[in-house]
Amino acid sequence: MTNTFSPDFSDKKTLEKYSSAYTLSDMEIFIFPDLFYPLVLANIMSPVIWRWRDDPWFRDMHRKNFISRANRIKQYIIDNYIFNLDLETWGLTTKENEISRFSDFFDTELLKQSNALFGYEGDRYYFSIDIRKHFGLDKYESSAIPYWKTETVEAMTAFRHREHYTTGAGECVSLAALYAAAMFIVGEIPLEQIYMMATPLHSQNFIDEKEGLLTNNRRIMTKNMWFNGTSLSAKARRALENEKVTIVSHITGHIHTVYEEATIDRDAYLNFCAKLNNFVKSSLTPAIFINFLRFKSEYKCLFQYHYMRTGASHYIPLEKLFEYEHSSKSSVNEETRDRLLAEVDPEEFLYDPINGKITLNDVEEFLKRHRNSDLQVIEKEFKNDFPTEHTDCVMRMFNDLREFLITEPRLPSADRKFAREIHPELSVTDSRDEIIGKIREIAGISEMALLALYAYRDMELTDWTPFVKAAIERNPVCHDALAGKSNEEMYHIINGLKNKSIYDSGRMAQPDEVWNFNRGDGAEKAFLMANAIIHADPEAEVTVTLQDDHAIVGHEGSEYRFVTAKGHSRKILFKGNHYTVS
Repeated sequence: MTNTFSPDFSDKKTLEKYSSAYTLSDMEIFIFPDLFYPLVLANIMSPVIWRWRDDPWFRDMHRKNFISRANRIKQYIIDNYIFNLDLETWGLTTKENEISRFSDFFDTELLKQSNALFGYEGDRYYFSIDIRKHFGLDKYESSAIPYWKTETVEAMTAFRHREHYTTGAGECVSLAALYAAAMFIVGEIPLEQIYMMATPLHSQNFIDEKEGLLTNNRRIMTKNMWFNGTSLSAKARRALENEKVTIVSHITGHIHTVYEEATIDRDAYLNFCAKLNNFVKSSLTPAIFINFLRFKSEYKCLFQYHYMRTGASHYIPLEKLFEYEHSSKSSVNEETRDRLLAEVDPEEFLYDPINGKITLNDVEEFLKRHRNSDLQVIEKEFKNDFPTEHTDCVMRMFNDLREFLITEPRLPSADRKFAREIHPELSVTDSRDEIIGKIREIAGISEMALLALYAYRDMELTDWTPFVKAAIERNPVCHDALAGKSNEEMYHIINGLKNKSIYDSGRMAQPDEVWNFNRGDGAEKAFLMANAIIHADPEAEVTVTLQDDHAIVGHEGSEYRFVTAKGHSRKILFKGNHYTVS
């Protein structure tokens, strides 16, 4: 690799950014949005998702249509990964620690306005239930906040080695990165069509194919699903309805709500804005109206349904008909309504219209006549055609209909400077080796490609200083368990972990990953032990020497030897918070 671009690690901001490529906490991605897509590229370079293509579940994927491919990927992820937001997984930090990390180069007041754990109150739902209590933070001091590191696909998959886990796991950013990589590798969706979105409390992807598709934690959502009125859809809608989108990330770059300069291709971003806005808007049709009544149950009581049964008119309150949905495969929607009505107990029907209730049949005919009309026009005509004593309720219903039909995502403004960024040009027909080769080839002129190598843990082609900084400063989960132990006791415990890395070849796990998954190569175990020694004595002088098949930790005249197969030759000297790599 011929470098024409080389990061200056004497600069605090640069070192923080590159070391954050190994820990990728929610805060770090907010501060350094250029880390978002490199994680996707790291997952694409990983062998893990490429092995999915050999699974019989994905046989003949190229013959399936887009939605079928997306559903296959969704089900595989649901079967093999759970959502995990456990506070204990990656440990805790404090508001003060994180603010001190970033205060020299970032306005931390903006962090407080945009991050839930620093005081952000954008989502009414979360703050009506007390955000700290919701996340389980109420049992800690008020300054404590979780790391919530974003996992690589290797770390997500390795959760199956943890006690009480039978599958992989990951938090929302990890799942978004996993979906993006899987859509490219297995679904054969070009990266140019995959956009990642971060809000202060959530991450999801928009896939620009057909009408569009959202990935949301482990689920996917089509445009029809966005408007189907179910509780799952309501949860998926929450972020875009209530929160600002702080980052949009794409293979061409990113745009951030705070930063004045954007690196994403301007045309790509404007296309994304138009497609997403179209995805979350709909005209009012009979089917959408039924879905709305399912979503906002308080308005069902306004309506009754007229049903011709055995040649005679029968009527049933709409709320009663919706009750039958809960135990039926059929629904109130027109396509399956007759089957649902056939399941209704005859005693539920009335022979006479119910006074004060509007007949749904008439409303559906009314909406068909006004198809594609503006909602304001429909509301005016509705009040003329359906006089009712429930005027106030109908007015509230139309206000809620507007919110249901029209979501206005609060996206970063396109009114800013767009700077072109060199990015990898990858094709769905490329092999894994070709992709790795392309990314390595341009890493000297593309920071996105170089950051991808850091997130990928390519220890041969990257400077080790950021890895060492992250390993010592931001890996706290072993501290409680090893507290008070002598070096010999720590060595015995760490050396007893399974001698197998979660990463292939020379790629390296961070100490938290070794501890959490009870396994690691000897080189990784050496960093774990160094971390524990320095935590116990911040002024300690420690060496980590990697040579041939040995990883040796030196401290106070003693050596602690581990067996390594990583093949690295390095010596790291720690003196308190200072370290050198040779």
